[in-house]
Amino acid sequence: MTETASSPTAPLRARAEIDLAALRANVRALRARARGAQLMAVVKADGYGHGAVPCARAAVEAGAAWLGTATPEEALALRKAGLAGRLMCWLWTPGGPWREAVEADIDVSVSGMWALEEVSAAAREAGLPARVQLKADTGLGRNGCQPGEDWAELVAAALRAEADGLVRVTGLWSHFACADEPGHPSIAAQLTLFREMTAYAEQQGVRPEVRHIANSPATLTLPEAHFDLVRTGIALYGISPSPEVGTPADFGLRPVMTLAANIALVKRVPGGHGVSYGHHYITPGATTLGLVPVGYADGIPRHASGTGPVLVDGKWRTVAGRVAMDQFVVDLGGDEPPVGTEAVLFGPGDRGEPTAEDWAQAAGTIAYEIVTRIGTRVPRVYVNEQQAG
Repeated sequence: MTETASSPTAPLRARAEIDLAALRANVRALRARARGAQLMAVVKADGYGHGAVPCARAAVEAGAAWLGTATPEEALALRKAGLAGRLMCWLWTPGGPWREAVEADIDVSVSGMWALEEVSAAAREAGLPARVQLKADTGLGRNGCQPGEDWAELVAAALRAEADGLVRVTGLWSHFACADEPGHPSIAAQLTLFREMTAYAEQQGVRPEVRHIANSPATLTLPEAHFDLVRTGIALYGISPSPEVGTPADFGLRPVMTLAANIALVKRVPGGHGVSYGHHYITPGATTLGLVPVGYADGIPRHASGTGPVLVDGKWRTVAGRVAMDQFVVDLGGDEPPVGTEAVLFGPGDRGEPTAEDWAQAAGTIAYEIVTRIGTRVPRVYVNEQQAG
């Protein structure tokens, strides 16, 4: 077990325990869902809040053939940490660190002519061909090249750059808009357009190593979308991308993060006592209050004021009043657990604790946001770092 606190033996105010054995098991379960396709472990946003480098290492140990990040800085940090193998990043802006990415053998995504021109110039400076993946906008309407004339122009320019030895077109890819809603008409439309756009590029002479469009929900529910590679993000961390379709257990996944804090104060108060800013909670009678020393500066959503669930001393409690920057209060209903008692905000749920999905429901958001927003003041404590032999 590794703790990121300054003193590994000191009690922690709060901690996010990251179970790397669960992550490895999730990788194996996802690979089994997508037999015949390689798996990319997406570790953007510091591994969705779990820690990019430890999670990337564990994912590779479990058979992930690719790693994926959003920004080039995230990808370069993985290389600096010693992670080799195939690595892709896709969110570029003009003037980005193209040359560094080329020299680090990172696959870069290109959605338009400006990006192709910048990466080609960087490759010329580096004296190395850039590994480039062309992204098609098949209907999400974010990044990606539009079909038709724009796609034809980009493919032709990429092939010219390849002939000049400046790039190697290693991939053709896209991203779903509604894969978490099985049966949504956009899914079939995007798949059809993706097949057409990749077929056109290949007819023109592109020879990609990988074609990919499947994210976590498509990996779990759309085998026809697996192609050569699936990109698994939130599912890697044991959270269902489609709660309406199935729980993590339904998909053979286990949540990786458990968030807990130590109760900092327990006190008796009379009925009619206001709690936290604005007195949005007034005690209905004499009771006890427990102070949980985490708040929205730690990533606890203020939108879960009055609704967020917490397990304390074996019982579910609810945030009483507003979540503040550094702390919130739970009404203990007269119970008096010792100061220092663990308050579990969320975890896998098998000890009766809430899950990230429970917090998402309480805050009116998605579980992706709940885990990703946990801040740097909360130490990550890694368990099961060594893969069982």
